[in-house]
Amino acid sequence: MTSRTLVALVIVGILAMAGGWYFGTAVRPGEQQSYSGGRLMFPDLAPKLRDAERVEITHQGKTMAIAKHGDTWGLVDRGGYVVQPSKLRGMLTGLTELRLVEQRTTDPEQFNRLGLEDPNGKTGTSNLLRLLDASGKPIVALVVGHRRVRTQGNVPEQVYVRRPDENQTWLAEGSLQVDADPQLWLERDIMNIDHARIAGVAVTHGDETLELARDGQKLAMKAPAEHPPLDDYKVDDVDRGLELLNFQDVQTDKEPVGDKIGQSVYTTSDGLAVTATVFKGEKDIWARFAATGSEKTKDEADRLNARLAGWTYQLGAWKQKALVPSIDDLKAPEPAKPAAEPPKQ
Repeated sequence: MTSRTLVALVIVGILAMAGGWYFGTAVRPGEQQSYSGGRLMFPDLAPKLRDAERVEITHQGKTMAIAKHGDTWGLVDRGGYVVQPSKLRGMLTGLTELRLVEQRTTDPEQFNRLGLEDPNGKTGTSNLLRLLDASGKPIVALVVGHRRVRTQGNVPEQVYVRRPDENQTWLAEGSLQVDADPQLWLERDIMNIDHARIAGVAVTHGDETLELARDGQKLAMKAPAEHPPLDDYKVDDVDRGLELLNFQDVQTDKEPVGDKIGQSVYTTSDGLAVTATVFKGEKDIWARFAATGSEKTKDEADRLNARLAGWTYQLGAWKQKALVPSIDDLKAPEPAKPAAEPPKQ
């Protein structure tokens, strides 16, 4: 073999290797491409969040909206009732930290496998997340699909995503929790007043008036003075009526509710008074709350009213007997009658 022939073969080999490298890594439509560095999907998003005024999540053609009012964010279809700050903060932080890992399909026929189909479809599982500024201009728009289950420990979460005006889908790295159900966003705590603080409860239920007062470690019935034996557990439920109190749903106090069932006033040993007004619901009950305070508890009352004023809360039906019981609700069960003796032979 001559030196000229050897040089020619070397050059051909180099060109072949270079061509193979180029065409082997070029991505044709539908192929996957890895981004080992994991570049940010929205690299300039963090400073733009200051301009965000509204969040919309569309699922199966229905849109849930969260709007900013001053320094708080609230559900639009619940009259602006405040959402969980940590949940909203986590979702927005997840957007800023979302990193593209790998290209996936561009075939719309395959989108449903990743949970990235049209969010307006009636049977899809995808969510369209939009973050808007005060003028309604989108800051971010993203279709969010299935989260990828990873069995290894201490590895980042992953989720499938695509931009709504593109067919390119992606596997992305990051924790992004998007929920279209407004029930999952509500801050459900109403109040938590320790039963040990309760000095007395005055209840009006229809034509009945009940007065209970602290007697040692529990409440005792003071009026009516003549009453049947009471069930200690049922009286204890009244004592704990405002303890760890949370709701099922909420609406403004301008919206209609059922007939009024009764009213109770809880008074604490340090001068806080909380009034609960209870109404009938279709299955459960609805309640409104107001607070007043002594000099010592005025700040606490103001904080409660700032959160509770203007709202009606849906509570479980069982809570009626704790907040506005009748005397029959508190009665001890009748003692079991002894079994009849068998007739003598």
